[in-house]
Amino acid sequence: MFKNKIIKRITVAAIIIATCLVLVKQKNMTLKQSILKTFYPVIMTVTNFFSGAKSVLKNTAAIKPSISFYSLNATKNDGTEISFSQFKGKKILLVNTASDCGFTGQYEELEKLYNLFKDKLVIIGFPANDFKDQEKGSNEEIAKFCKVNYGVTFLLMKKSSVITGPQQNEVFAWLTDKNKNGWNTRQPEWNFSKYLINEQGVLVNYFATSISPLNEEVKKAIEE
Repeated sequence: MFKNKIIKRITVAAIIIATCLVLVKQKNMTLKQSILKTFYPVIMTVTNFFSGAKSVLKNTAAIKPSISFYSLNATKNDGTEISFSQFKGKKILLVNTASDCGFTGQYEELEKLYNLFKDKLVIIGFPANDFKDQEKGSNEEIAKFCKVNYGVTFLLMKKSSVITGPQQNEVFAWLTDKNKNGWNTRQPEWNFSKYLINEQGVLVNYFATSISPLNEEVKKAIEE
């Protein structure tokens, strides 16, 4: 009953805010994207209210991967190939992203996190259209959207698939296969699932969509 009352109040407040702001559609966004950006704080509040204990996973046994993370490669948004070996000695946060998602506001938080820990952290976004067709844009459109609307300067990869299947990119195939990474089998549950690699190339944390990039647990894991 208590939860229902809170949800009703949040919903009413969200409707009032949306009614006031929908008419002020942001220039570089579709109406849907403008609404989602407006609603993002509400979405996070409701999601966190119902998120479970498995929203954060940790490699407590410090299990090392059987296949080196640094053996992986990926293609940047502009078509340039990169090797992850160049990131040795830094923590790396890998995130599957989308432009038309209720959690797209995390782009802004990821950029803030990147600037906060730029000396020791690499953030890499992997745009994917795996969840409800929420990333339909081309690589060029995605890059422009992220830069113009959220000021993104961290790395963006070429759009690919991040969920299990023949089209899954090799990075997420590694992140979600314990026979490769050593322990984790958790697939991205939705857009903006996050995987943290330490300075030695070991997968140390999984953070669910509901966990903000600026959450204290995320910051603590980066600082460790």
